[in-house]
Amino acid sequence: MPKPTAEIFLDLVRRSKLVDPDRLNLLLHRLEDESEPGDSRDAAWLAERLVEAELLTRWQADKLLEGRHKGFFVGKYKLLGHLGTGGMSSVYLAEHLLMHRRVAIKVLPKGRVDDTSSSYLERFHREARAVAALDHANIVQAYDIDNEGDTHYIVMEYVEGSDLNVTVRETGPLAYVDAARYIYQAARGLGHAHAAGFIHRDVKPANLLVDSKGAVKILDLGLARFTAEDDQASLTVAYDENVLGTADYLAPEQAIDSHAVDARADIYSLGCTFYFLLTGHPPFPDGTLPQRLMAHQKDPPPDIRKDRPDAPPDLVEICLRMMAKKAADRFQSAGEVAAALGQWLKSQNAAGDSSSTEGPSSLGGSGPVLVGAAVQVAESMAASDGGSSRLRRARAIGDIGSRGPSTARPLERGVAAPLPRAQRLEAAPLLPVARPMGQDTAVPILTDTEPALISRYRAKAKASPDELRARPTKAHDLPAWIWFALGAACVILLLLVGMFLTGR
Repeated sequence: MPKPTAEIFLDLVRRSKLVDPDRLNLLLHRLEDESEPGDSRDAAWLAERLVEAELLTRWQADKLLEGRHKGFFVGKYKLLGHLGTGGMSSVYLAEHLLMHRRVAIKVLPKGRVDDTSSSYLERFHREARAVAALDHANIVQAYDIDNEGDTHYIVMEYVEGSDLNVTVRETGPLAYVDAARYIYQAARGLGHAHAAGFIHRDVKPANLLVDSKGAVKILDLGLARFTAEDDQASLTVAYDENVLGTADYLAPEQAIDSHAVDARADIYSLGCTFYFLLTGHPPFPDGTLPQRLMAHQKDPPPDIRKDRPDAPPDLVEICLRMMAKKAADRFQSAGEVAAALGQWLKSQNAAGDSSSTEGPSSLGGSGPVLVGAAVQVAESMAASDGGSSRLRRARAIGDIGSRGPSTARPLERGVAAPLPRAQRLEAAPLLPVARPMGQDTAVPILTDTEPALISRYRAKAKASPDELRARPTKAHDLPAWIWFALGAACVILLLLVGMFLTGR
């Protein structure tokens, strides 16, 4: 299709409603003022200027240059770019029109909606329900599902990063610690899905996204199976689809009957993904599709050390156990996989992920800073507070009151026993440690009104009501305005007495 002229391109921009008319006119006036006689102003030049001014994205400009002005809006969202296309749907980067929050929108092609010979629409809805039912840091979240006529779409969390398939293809096999860390996080996410009754059935590198902070996100639950469903009502049975998944990562039992598998099929696929991260290729990359499926059934995977001679034996053992041909010989749960990899990472002095909520790391990324500040304050006051700084230090590092009851006795743990509420409040004001909003820490944070409330509570705790009534009020405790009123009354009284004595 020939490129549109500059006039036609501007007409397409206006009809698309992608750019606010006032901002578009302002840019055009500025370009007019900056232009020199003889400057070429074709559609491509205008498109480049609109992209530079951030009024259009590159993808939007390319579509407009192709003569298209429709299809840029889906419901309450404006499409910004194309992220990818799979076998069932296309995924776009989009932005909410009012909130300006960026999301990923998965759109089911219109041709798939009317295809009564397949389960695409039902599977699409199944994916939305599956993702909405899961809430885990290592699973992509779903925000909404809707349709505009025959355009069906799912609004999902946008993960700014790259999937592991692209990463390995571009950079080669990963470092051992990085590969173990990614599989560890994926195992945690799968464990959450399995506990909720979902089997993913399509675990592979392309379905594991890594964001800019190194967190793994599992996506594409379009083939997920709910273990509590009636097998006779399963989509794989209803549409005679006995084999679902990707051949290079398919468990032996899944190649025979996909709707009868359990969580251990996902563990096998995750093991093949682990193999891919370590070697740069699937376990059986050669041959036709039937030959590769048969290799998964019968052949042992080639030794990882052929590609990586220095591969740690214990890490290789974990990977091979995940890929055992018999389900009974594998790890029996994703939690076991995570535990084994977590132990290996610990032996390498590497954490599984920065977002883990287990143990002392629950303070988050700034936890060590907060703990250090709290401990420093507590130690500096140890000499003047009779030892109560030990309590503050214990609270700061989470030994008291932040992890629930403990079976260890106070003396065995080396910290003071929990004190009554009044004494705990005494310690609180002496920890002026700041933290970001919303961060969950065990360190008390005071507001401007709390010191007065604490002082009032402290006074009540130290004296009974009878003692308070019997306690004499000191003169210097009276407010200044009372002294002023008493002085004025004395002056008036003296004037009246003087007038009476002089007979005036």
